[in-house]
Amino acid sequence: MPSALTYPGVYIEEIPSGVRTITGVATSITAFIGRAARGPVNEPTTISSFGDFQREFGGLATGYPMSYAVRDFYLNGGSTALIVRLVDATTAAATLSLPTGAAAPNDFLPLLAADVGKWGNNLSGAVNYQTNDVANTDLFNLTIVESDPITGQPVNTEKFLNVSINAADARYVARVLQDSSSLVVVKKDNADKFIVPNTRPSEATTAATANSGKDGTGALTTALYQGVQAQKTGIFALDKADLFNLLCIPPDTRTGDTATPVYDSALSYCQARRAVLIVDSPAAWSANSATAASTARDNLITLNLTGDRARNAALYFPRVLESDPLRDGQTDVFVPCGIIAGIMARTDTTRGVWKAPAGLDATLTGIQGLNVNLNDAENGILNPLGINCLRFFSESGRVVWGARTLRGADALADEYKYVPVRRTALYIEESLYRGLQWVVFEPNDEPLWAQIRLNVGAFMRSLFQQGAFQGTTPKDAYFVKCDKETTTQNDINLGIVNIVVGFAPLKPAEFVVIKLQQIAGQIAT
Repeated sequence: MPSALTYPGVYIEEIPSGVRTITGVATSITAFIGRAARGPVNEPTTISSFGDFQREFGGLATGYPMSYAVRDFYLNGGSTALIVRLVDATTAAATLSLPTGAAAPNDFLPLLAADVGKWGNNLSGAVNYQTNDVANTDLFNLTIVESDPITGQPVNTEKFLNVSINAADARYVARVLQDSSSLVVVKKDNADKFIVPNTRPSEATTAATANSGKDGTGALTTALYQGVQAQKTGIFALDKADLFNLLCIPPDTRTGDTATPVYDSALSYCQARRAVLIVDSPAAWSANSATAASTARDNLITLNLTGDRARNAALYFPRVLESDPLRDGQTDVFVPCGIIAGIMARTDTTRGVWKAPAGLDATLTGIQGLNVNLNDAENGILNPLGINCLRFFSESGRVVWGARTLRGADALADEYKYVPVRRTALYIEESLYRGLQWVVFEPNDEPLWAQIRLNVGAFMRSLFQQGAFQGTTPKDAYFVKCDKETTTQNDINLGIVNIVVGFAPLKPAEFVVIKLQQIAGQIAT
């Protein structure tokens, strides 16, 4: 009602409908953690194509298995990825010093490559004084060039006009480079202050060239992967990301494995973030193709990815064979995690997260073969244990032929046995978590409960109409309860509102049984 009715007449009042649309979250944002040739360190960087990866992280590089996994992701239908670059302590940034002509110690403008790695050794810089105020002795123009390491031709050029060595100026060179350059930054001292000379750089007849940039010489350790949560490093760098759904951690070397403790930490983190960990099988499982299935069966337990949290992990076996363009097209062995993530993204787009990312449509794009060709009997050994097999069929090629989580062993009889069921549950959880934030601090009584039922019910009905659940009617497919039965007076006194949402998941037709019977003809009775 209007606050005051003062004159005879008609008053208009808008009444809230109570509708607060719950939007489904993304389902296939994939995080990759590992080594790259360049790019920000311990910063989850969003990319939407392999071209983005080339620009930000240097593209394919022989010594960086993560780069091949990202390529595979996009070859197989991936869309959005988060890249977390890790480096070891021996990695260093290149330095680029422009002379000022002043007396020591401030005789150079000290610049650093924006990111660590030897890529920075391909940088060069030059200055000139053709500014908009030639009388101002603080101003100069700066040009930074990145050249191809083989041809020496420029591949990236940045120009910064009318920059100043005066910190009071709007175009202070340190701030301009920090905000606008993807190639260099001004070096800082131990007190985190910019080191800028009192005299502007002198115009060079030949450009100054960067040096001292180094790639890491050691392997990424388990500690680097696991990181420190308080510092948001390693896996915990993803704390800076709003959302991811899938996590890939390729091994640091082509022939190596991701360490078991790394997977262990990553799985616990995925459980907390409502994400799924894609696990690559160890290289040793494929060492002898004749005994590969039994080796995988006997060594699954050594991964130690067990317990309820294993619902958030899926293992794929064997590894794949791919042509390496950086080695004249020679075939080598690669882990399949990027391929699997791409197939999940592709399936989500075409069919929905509730469809198993497996079957004849789940083809492995961009590969030349499988490290081990499994037959039906060997597949039959591994599938009941929750190991998803990659198979070759003459009619359809190489496909994903399994859709179980690491809680998918028949002996466990877990309700989240299947990947699509678990991913659907995580999708609903995350969507409702975000879509019900408005409920916090609302009066906890029937009007609120009715609004919750209305909005959650509308969201669940939309999923039912898309074919996400079993059942021919909404009543068969899902329910939403939020009333005095779920929220007692004691709960109200404690500030709690309880919402119970149930759904009948679609489970994949994993075993198709066809029964045949001969008709013996007409038999007289």
